[in-house]
Amino acid sequence: MSTSTLPSRVFMNGNSQAVRIPQEFRLDASRVEIHRQPNGDLVIHPLPEDRGEALLQALAGFDEDFVEALEEGQREQPPVQEREEL
Repeated sequence: MSTSTLPSRVFMNGNSQAVRIPQEFRLDASRVEIHRQPNGDLVIHPLPEDRGEALLQALAGFDEDFVEALEEGQREQPPVQEREEL
């Protein structure tokens, strides 16, 4: 895939505005996340088809020592502090 800049067209699709994505930038996703940067640029991120599967894949990168440390940290939470009501 090229990292060049290509012109495209904006059009109406029902009540929504749509952007034609050139073939060179075709996305392998049926859903995307769009956010606007402070300078006004729009950034499009493809979303995984199965977000649960994406989470499991991300978690698979952690070793057992890391997971055990997290679990140990959860067991050693300090007691809840009692405070006067506001």
